Amino acid sequence: MSDKKNKPKFQNPHRSAVNETRFLEEAIGREVKRYREKLGLTISELAKAADMSAGMLSKIENGATSPSLSSLQALSKTLAVPFTAFFKTYEEIRDATFVKSGQGLTIERRGTRAGHQYQLLGHSTHGPTMVEPYLITLTAETDVFPSFQHPGMEFLYMLEGNVVYRHGEKTYDMHAGDALFFDAEAPHGPEEMRKLPARYLSIISYRREE
Repeated sequence: MSDKKNKPKFQNPHRSAVNETRFLEEAIGREVKRYREKLGLTISELAKAADMSAGMLSKIENGATSPSLSSLQALSKTLAVPFTAFFKTYEEIRDATFVKSGQGLTIERRGTRAGHQYQLLGHSTHGPTMVEPYLITLTAETDVFPSFQHPGMEFLYMLEGNVVYRHGEKTYDMHAGDALFFDAEAPHGPEEMRKLPARYLSIISYRREE
């Protein structure tokens, strides 16, 4: 597995009060629409039952207006859902990691040799699934090839060069554009470097408790 002493910083260059308001309006609108459709009601039917105009309800569902508390209370009562249900998706955490070109976090993995560079391009901090995307650059031959074995699944995508990659008892001659998806519990790693430099993406995913 990876030894990550530091992690790329989260960046949200578009965060602003205006955007936060818009995101909240859109989140509320999606939830109102979802609950309405779940009950099989039309916009007109729900608007009438909640004592508001169909035009106003349409704007709420499309995130085009900020609904008043009284409007949300009426919709909550009519749809028979808690008032807070309309804010559910807005309050859920949605991670994003932005890494500028060449600024991925360089790390050391067990078995790493000189001329083998591993750059972590992002990380997930919430949810049941952990995802680790790496940019791997091989620039030097070696007589001892690193072998890795860890829980989860791994996806490789060759960007340049030519590497023979081993997974378990099989080897794969990988060129630019080739992809390999495999169970990472089996021993795996580069077996032979036929054309250097070689670069490929490695995306590892596994359940967080593992």
